[in-house]
Amino acid sequence: MNFWKTFSASLLAWVAGVILVFVFFIGSLVNAIVSSISSEDSIITDSVLYIDLNESIVDAPTSSLFGGISLSSLEMDTPITLVNALTAIEKASSDPEIKGICINIDGAGTVSVANIEELREALFRFKESGKFIVAYDGAYSQSDYYLASVADEIVINPEGTLEWYGVGITNMFYKRLLDKLDISVEILRPASCKFKSAVEPFFLDKMSEANRQQNEALVNSIWTNICSDIAQSRNLSVETLKQYAASLSVSMPEQALELGMVDTIAPEDYLFTLYDNYGVGRNEFGLHNTITLGDYIANCGLELPRVSIGDKSSIEFISQPLVAIIYAEGQIFDGNGYEDNSVYGSRLAAELRQARLDDNTKAVVLRVNSPGGSALASEFAWREMVLLQQTKPVVVSMGDMAASGGYYISAPADYILSDKSTLTGSIGVFGMIPNLGSFLSNRIGITIDSATTSPSADMSGLQPLTAAQRRMLNAQVDKVYTTFTSHVAEGRNLPIDDVLKIAEGRVWSGTMAKERGLVDAIGGINAAVAKALELADITEPHQLYEFSAPLNPFDEWLKSAGMVYAVEWGLDYGIYGESINSAIREVPMVFSSQGVQMRIAGNPKIQF
Repeated sequence: MNFWKTFSASLLAWVAGVILVFVFFIGSLVNAIVSSISSEDSIITDSVLYIDLNESIVDAPTSSLFGGISLSSLEMDTPITLVNALTAIEKASSDPEIKGICINIDGAGTVSVANIEELREALFRFKESGKFIVAYDGAYSQSDYYLASVADEIVINPEGTLEWYGVGITNMFYKRLLDKLDISVEILRPASCKFKSAVEPFFLDKMSEANRQQNEALVNSIWTNICSDIAQSRNLSVETLKQYAASLSVSMPEQALELGMVDTIAPEDYLFTLYDNYGVGRNEFGLHNTITLGDYIANCGLELPRVSIGDKSSIEFISQPLVAIIYAEGQIFDGNGYEDNSVYGSRLAAELRQARLDDNTKAVVLRVNSPGGSALASEFAWREMVLLQQTKPVVVSMGDMAASGGYYISAPADYILSDKSTLTGSIGVFGMIPNLGSFLSNRIGITIDSATTSPSADMSGLQPLTAAQRRMLNAQVDKVYTTFTSHVAEGRNLPIDDVLKIAEGRVWSGTMAKERGLVDAIGGINAAVAKALELADITEPHQLYEFSAPLNPFDEWLKSAGMVYAVEWGLDYGIYGESINSAIREVPMVFSSQGVQMRIAGNPKIQF
């Protein structure tokens, strides 16, 4: 009796504690959101628009509530979508309240290399308005400097630094570790897919010659593009910039000034003198009027209307022609799902279908930022892309990555644009099945035995493949490759022999892909929208809208419970992207088993 009394009391106390913690968390959450909303600034006359990366700049909007809250500080962390950022810069160019832009990258947010390209292009157009752009930083990373190089004046702190060393790909190999653990890996890869290098870390201890050739071509293409953009802005030659990196000539402010990479060495208060010269206003405290990019977007109401599958309430009363922006962001999985930064084949197919069947939606832009994933999920999306393309114009805009399955779903589009640094192609497949039997037996003493109805009924990765099993799986791999290359040939209107020459699992930069006919033009999402309008023959006023993931069941419950602010002001944007120096260092993930890939549904041990 005493035991049950004690147990019941303890259980009740535990349940009460959980409820109290949950209520406290939700209360803090709402307080953080309301505080964020109430703290927004209005646009003040004669202001400077700050691009400081206090907010990340990402591709796709997100819907999950808790992703928008920092769990450590319970503060809002709402990234900005690239479309909204570009729209804000365009609006600021004609806004009489905005005197100029300051690029002062001191926040903890991130922006991908592809998105930096598109931001730089928008900033170049901003400069045509005659307004100023100034950049200031204490320590410029390559990412910071690439973005800042568009400025009229680049200022560096006297004690600051500037990173300039080039780009590289570093792969990690696990073969020796697996040997020590008595783990073997069965590799299934068509002989023609020699560049499909995701499997190499599991059976090699260094890059194959094909992979090295591929990687060297990639880094040289990306580096040349970066240097070309900066050379144009700074009146330097590409070869000069490459030499600076090779010799590590740029590090300290004095070197950067002497070699023409910055204009001024000065403390931050130098900016205030510049602001006075440019006519920037001051507030009642004597401080210059500034507004962040996120606040500017919010206060100008620049966010696009959003819909999700089965919910068109935000656009159903719009009479203007509509252009839908649909996002394929993240690894491709089978089925439906709620997670942001993941592509679920059935969900993406449903979004494409909804846009196709909506009579007022006249064109679609698909923004792809994906390393690939499930072959079956990619096929579902591909089929809807084909049906969509037969009904209305569809344009693909490629972000950081549109490789393997990401290219698979892009192929049927009427027109494909990529950024110069986009990683795309990877038209190829692979399979990988571990054999854990020796590890379990020799290392931890677990043996395996089974009773089966047929020789392959226990095929589970716990023993080597038989010859028959290997033939079956290789046939699956070959079929996926044949289907993939056929889709590309059909979608790009290329002879199959030409596709096979540029396939082989090889990853191309956007620049290289354009030269080989895999993309039609170099350009960002704004160029993709413009092309969609052209193909749809839309000349009158129109309205863009974008799809976002449906709410997960918990968010739906919060919404039904009255947590309206949490739903509406929670994670509306989604976090994706790395600074360019981080992105370049993370390029190896493109080739990892979680990188560029396709896989057969229903068998998590086989990835393609």
